[in-house]
Amino acid sequence: MEKVRTRFAPSPTGFMHIGNLRTCLYAYLYAKKNDGTFVLRIEDTDQERYVEGAVDVIYNTLKKAGIDHDEGPDKDGGYGPYIQSERKSLYLDYAEELVSKGGAYYCFCDKERLDSLKDGNGVAKYDKHCLSLSQEEVQARLASGEPYVIRQNIPVDGVSEYDDMVFGHISVPNEDMEDNILIKSDGMPTYNFANVVDDHLMAINYVIRGVEYLSSTPKYNLMYDAFGWERPHYMHLSPIMKDAQRKLSKRYGDANFEDFIAKGYLPEAIVNYIALLGWSPKGNEEKMDITELVRQFDVDGISKSPSIFDEAKMRWLNGEYIKNMSVDEFVAVARPFFDASKIKDKYDYKALAKLLIPRVEILSEIPEKVNFLEEFGEFDVAMFEHKKMKITKEIALANLKAIKEDFEQEDDWSDEILKQRGNALAEKLGCKSGQVFLPLRLALTAAATTPGGATEMAELLGKEESMRRLQFSIDLLEK
Repeated sequence: MEKVRTRFAPSPTGFMHIGNLRTCLYAYLYAKKNDGTFVLRIEDTDQERYVEGAVDVIYNTLKKAGIDHDEGPDKDGGYGPYIQSERKSLYLDYAEELVSKGGAYYCFCDKERLDSLKDGNGVAKYDKHCLSLSQEEVQARLASGEPYVIRQNIPVDGVSEYDDMVFGHISVPNEDMEDNILIKSDGMPTYNFANVVDDHLMAINYVIRGVEYLSSTPKYNLMYDAFGWERPHYMHLSPIMKDAQRKLSKRYGDANFEDFIAKGYLPEAIVNYIALLGWSPKGNEEKMDITELVRQFDVDGISKSPSIFDEAKMRWLNGEYIKNMSVDEFVAVARPFFDASKIKDKYDYKALAKLLIPRVEILSEIPEKVNFLEEFGEFDVAMFEHKKMKITKEIALANLKAIKEDFEQEDDWSDEILKQRGNALAEKLGCKSGQVFLPLRLALTAAATTPGGATEMAELLGKEESMRRLQFSIDLLEK
């Protein structure tokens, strides 16, 4: 069996869009599942769209995502260079070879003539005008330095067919395709040509890409056939949608990988989620690390239907990853979010981590969950009223005074001991435990939600600060 070789060939035009990352991931998973080779190639021939630093973004994204390429600009496997602009000298030679084999031809038409081909909607289809030029005339015009492009020679009649690994048999009438430009007037190749030449020279035999190339793949196959090269296998992927009508697109400002990292998503959770956008494992598993994704990945599970990106689902999955972290692991990834909060360096992050791990889904929730530790001050005492627990401001005040008097006697200021005291006090007062603990939590935090119960907050604040806040809240209720 042939050794599987897949590739990811991004353009360095900015941050990594989620759709591009999924294509990369599937190419990686397919290669690894089949003991193959995964190649990274940088397609930078479109210099107008080139963004400084974008190549580093590609490397950093793949590293964070756990997608390790076997070959690439930084790992020569004998098929380099792996940067398209460094391969420029190759393309013209192959284009001229394609001309000699009848698969392409020189075109000297100027802008004025091309504009004259446009229909009422401004759409022009090239009419093969220069295909009829004699070889002598072509050589004379080339010798005189006349500007030219090289166009693909698509047959006028017949049908081009191939089998896609996801969509099955694809058939496109040749008359529906145009003689697209392969080499531009500046000598640079178009994507349509460079990717065919590069894929062949790099022995890429499984091409995995977006469904937008499904109907144009016959054009590439015609080039493979004209050169006498073996066609690769194709796997086209349906789009990831923002909703039922709109595709996810960086053009419209939709989030990219780095955006989600900045929002507090874990790289492994993002990768796990996007793997499920268009692919389903045979079992019902949802939480899978990269090793498990490799083990389970198969083409049969890839859907022909578009997938809708559901951030709420990814958020839930991220929370599942957080729940499985140790305190040290959590602090390591959460430190920037602790440092961005109002409690920076004022509390034990590990103590907070124990409370937060089961209570946060994304790390950017941390500041809002801990800022109450430094924001305590005047608050609306109406917060103490709770009809379901039958708590009025009067009951809250009486219970807080009893709590302060009782807790002042305790030196072991731990959650466990304080919880025991609170339960004993509720029994003594003849009330439900919630009528003690809810007022206590509000009195200590002035926050509707906190990353833990009343006595956990008390332990975190320490006895001195807890007593100060209790007295403050009592005074507020007595006003």
